[in-house]
Amino acid sequence: MAAGRFLDGVSAGMTIVAINTAIGQTYPDRLRPRVLALMAASWVGPSLLGPPLAGLVVSWTSWRVVFFGLAALTLPPAVAVVLLLRKTRHAPPPPSEGRRPGLLVAAAVSAGAAAGQYAVTGGDVAHLVFGAVAVVLVVAFVRRMLPPRTLTAARGLPATVLLNGLASGTFCTLEAFVPLLLDTAEDVPPALTGLVFTGAAVAWAGSSWAQSHFLVDVPRHRTVAMGATLVVAAAALAAAGPFFGLPAYFPAASLVLAAIGMGMVSPMLTVLSLAHAEPGRQGSASSAMMTSRNLGQLGVTAASSALFSLLAPATRLSFGAAFAILAVPSLLLALLASRTRDPVARSAS
Repeated sequence: MAAGRFLDGVSAGMTIVAINTAIGQTYPDRLRPRVLALMAASWVGPSLLGPPLAGLVVSWTSWRVVFFGLAALTLPPAVAVVLLLRKTRHAPPPPSEGRRPGLLVAAAVSAGAAAGQYAVTGGDVAHLVFGAVAVVLVVAFVRRMLPPRTLTAARGLPATVLLNGLASGTFCTLEAFVPLLLDTAEDVPPALTGLVFTGAAVAWAGSSWAQSHFLVDVPRHRTVAMGATLVVAAAALAAAGPFFGLPAYFPAASLVLAAIGMGMVSPMLTVLSLAHAEPGRQGSASSAMMTSRNLGQLGVTAASSALFSLLAPATRLSFGAAFAILAVPSLLLALLASRTRDPVARSAS
């Protein structure tokens, strides 16, 4: 299972970076939000059927059947993509500028991420050692995979890359802990929990479509700020549920509300990263965005998981604390949104 998850991560990273680079090199700036909204909408169909169906399959048989079904479903689209690419004329790649991080750097950061994920699963000496190794590897090598001054949120691409990690980390943590809360503390059936995922996917796609059609005249960094405000509200709602003993639909609604915010934030940050990228460097910008996204998910989820494990597991206090810590990345996301301002809009003003 771990090997399968590793291969899934490799393929997802390659695919998303390639798609975003193709969008940056093929579509004009004004059409990129709509193309990315279309990409988000392509998740709606599978999201409507997938989570509830997975919940029913788990209830009826075993969770293993879900993965066997997923393996079979990946074959037809893979064949279709190969056939389409064989008919496509490939333009020569643009000349590269600057020094690119090598495979060793990427492997070191990946190893650090893996060690960090293992470290948060326990509190003994071995897990602490893995945690220390994770910190050393990530701190030593991640700067070479991100634009300079990313960690200080320098204006332009560095801030855009950083905010992508903060946004993804916040949403990923909600996506991990809300179903766990519903399953353990609220005793919600798996099929209903699956419907929460469906609602979040539809909300994300609908929000992405709406911002690409109705917020076209709004400066892009302000759209990021508006979406970030919704993510802040979602984190507060998720924390209020366990702390104040609110019904299960409050934390469930927080995931949907966060998805609405992410539908505004995520595609707009991608558009801004392509706008900030130098000519011929869209691939590097997309790669940095993907790296930040994964590290943000790891870092924020690890922090919430560590706090969750320190307290009595699967109690309202531990869930509330895990959600409360999301105030830090979500507020930073809202406060730093202005630093991603579109270079075209900045020069026009």
